[in-house]
Amino acid sequence: MRFAAFFFVLFLASTLAHGQASKPNILLIVADDLGWADVGWHGGFGKTPHMDKLVKEGVELDQHYVQPVCTPTRTALMSGRYPGRFGPHSLAPTNLRAMPLGTVTMASMLKSVGYATYQTGKWHLGARVEWGPNAFGFDHGYGTLTGAADPWTHKYRVGPYEDTWHRDGKLFHEEGNATELVAAEAVRRIEEKKGPWFIYVPFHAVHTPVDAPEEYKRLYEGVKFHDEPEKQDSRLRLAAMVSQLDAKIGQMVAALEKTGQRESTLIIFTSDNGGIESLKNAYVGEVGHSPLNSENDPLRGQKNTLYEGGTRVCAFANWPGVLMPQKFTTAMHVVDWMPTLATLVGYEPKEDLKWDGVSQWLPLRGARIMPPPRSIFIAHRSGDASLRLGEWKLISRAKGKAELFNIAADAYETQNLAAENPAKVAELAALLAAEKAKDDPKLPADLEGLPH
Repeated sequence: MRFAAFFFVLFLASTLAHGQASKPNILLIVADDLGWADVGWHGGFGKTPHMDKLVKEGVELDQHYVQPVCTPTRTALMSGRYPGRFGPHSLAPTNLRAMPLGTVTMASMLKSVGYATYQTGKWHLGARVEWGPNAFGFDHGYGTLTGAADPWTHKYRVGPYEDTWHRDGKLFHEEGNATELVAAEAVRRIEEKKGPWFIYVPFHAVHTPVDAPEEYKRLYEGVKFHDEPEKQDSRLRLAAMVSQLDAKIGQMVAALEKTGQRESTLIIFTSDNGGIESLKNAYVGEVGHSPLNSENDPLRGQKNTLYEGGTRVCAFANWPGVLMPQKFTTAMHVVDWMPTLATLVGYEPKEDLKWDGVSQWLPLRGARIMPPPRSIFIAHRSGDASLRLGEWKLISRAKGKAELFNIAADAYETQNLAAENPAKVAELAALLAAEKAKDDPKLPADLEGLPH
């Protein structure tokens, strides 16, 4: 009986996937450090009309989880595996190679079934040119290899990785604003119409250094964010950068429409983690600090925490005529996109790739199926970790007591129910320990001694 049900699900998945264009273009956009309340569709301060429209006409991913910081999320997205599986360095922002060369990535998977593959923006999965996008399945890569860069100088922090702007692994200097350049590259690839294509656009926006051209600041003329001039300027720059990000996404959609590719393109959007509320600028350039930055309210926490504000992010999917408008409330994790896209394009791995993700294609299409229980495991470099199972979420501390929340009843994590529910804590703790045991505790030997 189980086998019959299993094959029925496979048949249904194939029918729903291939009933439309079986190999659509895929535009995958990742914002950087975007806060839950930075955007219009969450009632935030940012003016985001283009994304608001995509959310309204598509699938709002209301419980889309990621890792609490950047490299780990990008590793999970590109591999379909939790980042700790590759070593402890992949649980933190790093300039080391996050995954072994030869790892089957989203790009190499799609390339194997006929896709042209492009990356434009922030890589942050290895800051050396030999660890760049071209080494992991992308036909072309462009932008920065490091975790961030000044939007005007395109430089990283002082040190061995300061110069990081590249095209296909060759470093070079280019004038212009980084967000504008990254988007222009994506638009150019769209207009080439060499489909089916996969265009991965990990923006630097809205990561520090936070700044945008004056035209986006003028959108907030007369808006008072704070009485203190420094905080007013800081929030104004962040709001402008949010609107610039939105405008560039609007340009990509316009390019799809202009070239007749809109109906055959799946757009996926997520942030890599929650927003950070205030921070200093450590990058080479003249952009100021950000004492008043993102907002994650009403979610608790921010970037680099295991609370919802750090790991539950702004996300949506949009494909006209295929994905019907809905608020998708099923908890999913960024590792799910690899198997989800595999289902969509008919990719069958030649060996067990040990994906931690599960395909969400059927429920995203609106299929009324009861998925089997699955946990969502999120590890932190500190040794802390969280595990979500159904309505319950456990935060385990390397130092300190565990916290237990019922997310269905208390999405803002105001009541720690650990003391009243020791059996539930023990159940989730055992599942969490089993997941943590799958992580590799050792740094790959060839990375030892290299600058992070």
